Amino acid sequence: MQLHFTKDVLPDSVSTDFQNLNKLNEQQFHRLIEILFQFLLEPKETERFMQQLSEFAGEHGMSAGPLRNLMKSVLLVPQGALKKNLTAEQIKEDLVTLGLNEDKAAHFSQQWGEHYAALSRLAVGQTLMVNQLVDMEWKFGVTVGTSEVQKVGNIFLQLKLVVRKGNSTENVYMELTLPQFYNFLHEMERAKASMECFS
Repeated sequence: MQLHFTKDVLPDSVSTDFQNLNKLNEQQFHRLIEILFQFLLEPKETERFMQQLSEFAGEHGMSAGPLRNLMKSVLLVPQGALKKNLTAEQIKEDLVTLGLNEDKAAHFSQQWGEHYAALSRLAVGQTLMVNQLVDMEWKFGVTVGTSEVQKVGNIFLQLKLVVRKGNSTENVYMELTLPQFYNFLHEMERAKASMECFS
């Protein structure tokens, strides 16, 4: 199953959840998607989201637990789509591939098209605000003694990142092998290039 929003192999339960959405009538489906996008636009309102799902389940004679699990599967699509900057058409293709019927997939992708700009701004704002890097220190080292012979002589890097979270700062420590460090460096350069596009 080739999907745009993820390269990972999804559990079968995700496809089953999307097929179960086909059982909802048009009005029920539209209301559920409205609840979903309201949550995506205000992700801090988890309690309200859960309350709305419980109310929806009660009104339509469903169990709240399975409905919440179904919505977890549905949330995978917009979350993955935001990371990959997918178009409404690509989302529609993914939804149909996952088993959603054409009409419902068209409605979902139309909602995606209408809310995409706001969702993108929100995602960029959260990324830049939540994890603002304030300072970074690093030390290189070489493993000289270990119980594993293959690891002797390995180069490693210890990083200390100072990250601003709200009004306070937090130290994040990590130890990387040389290949992991080059990967990290590459990602940081990509992040810098992306940030320069926005400024």
